[in-house]
Amino acid sequence: MKLAIYGSRQQAPYAQQIAQFLDLLASRGVEVVMHRKLYDLLQQLMPEHLSAVCEVVNTPDFDADVVLSIGGDGTFLRTAMWVGSKEIPILGINTGHLGFLSGANIDELPEVAAELIEGRYDTSDRALIHATGVDLPGWPYALNEAALTKEETASMIVAETKLDGYHLADYRADGLIVATPTGSTAYNLSVGGPILQPDVPAWVLSPIAAHSLGMRPLVVNDDSRLDVTVTGRARSWRLTLDGRGYSMPIGATVRLSRAPFFLKIVTRPDHDFPTTLRKKLRWNE
Repeated sequence: MKLAIYGSRQQAPYAQQIAQFLDLLASRGVEVVMHRKLYDLLQQLMPEHLSAVCEVVNTPDFDADVVLSIGGDGTFLRTAMWVGSKEIPILGINTGHLGFLSGANIDELPEVAAELIEGRYDTSDRALIHATGVDLPGWPYALNEAALTKEETASMIVAETKLDGYHLADYRADGLIVATPTGSTAYNLSVGGPILQPDVPAWVLSPIAAHSLGMRPLVVNDDSRLDVTVTGRARSWRLTLDGRGYSMPIGATVRLSRAPFFLKIVTRPDHDFPTTLRKKLRWNE
């Protein structure tokens, strides 16, 4: 088995758990591909525990059976970019705060190792948003959401939105969020949008501080095509894909559609969406 590992630089407090995990992988003959960022940190902290690492990479030029993302939700989103369109299953190991995208906590690494090696896991396909029509210098996809917002000090924007070529609405607001089911518990939730079950084939359109009480969150099919032209008094607006922001000229139109590939997330035995939701959001406590 070959396991790829991506992690943030904030893992020093968890070095002991990671060291034991890597030793366990080495003892079971698992080959490890590790991102350079995490490898350099562990090389300083515990070089004697890196014998399982057979390859160190910066780019997505690697292959593996499963990818581990060690960190929080932000780290998971960067791991998704690292994996790219290869559809290698990703399992998030949470060392952050909420960790909605994670399937295990750092203390569960021994159980995780056994499940992965023995093949006791399933995968869930998650759709991504593809942004086109504007010049983007980086990864043009979003696992959580695409947010079209005003610049920090600017007045409101108008997001003139078409759904499959038909005029839908002119959102006069501080911005508009287009979220996937995976991202429905992120930025979308914070502005009052609905939570979607991860396998629902839909997007959520949620305005930010809309200037009309009639502008409410809307759920549409994820095979829809959204064309959004942003106008307003300012010279620019901001397109943000999973936290990566790009300044756009007023009048620019971005097309949002479903990506031609899926992100695969590892689902562990006895882990289910209702339980995760209750625990993460502390319902009934």
